[in-house]
Amino acid sequence: MILSWFDAAEAKKFGDSLAKFFLERVPKASQKGDKEFAKKVDHVLEKMVVQIVQFKQQQKLNTYKKAQLGNVFKWALLDAGIDTDYADEMTTWLMQKIG
Repeated sequence: MILSWFDAAEAKKFGDSLAKFFLERVPKASQKGDKEFAKKVDHVLEKMVVQIVQFKQQQKLNTYKKAQLGNVFKWALLDAGIDTDYADEMTTWLMQKIG
C-alpha cells in the first residue's frame, strides 16, 4: 500500500503525453506576443483541461505524483527548446489545473 504512493508511472506518462500534445499543436513560443498565437494556445489549453479532468477522475494523485507529472511536463517542454520562462509559466498553469 505504501509503495503505491510512490508509483508515479501513470502520472509521468500523462505529463509526457500532455507535453507532446501541447508541442504538436502550439507554434514555437517565439511568436508569443502574437494574437493568433494566443488564440491557438487558448484552444489547446481548453483541450488539455478536458484531458486533465479525465485523468484526475481515473487516477488518485498525491503530492508526489503531482510533482512528478509537473516535472516530466516541464522537462519535455525544455528539451523541445521552449524558453525557460514560458515552460515555467505553462508548468505553473498545469499544476494549478491538477490542483
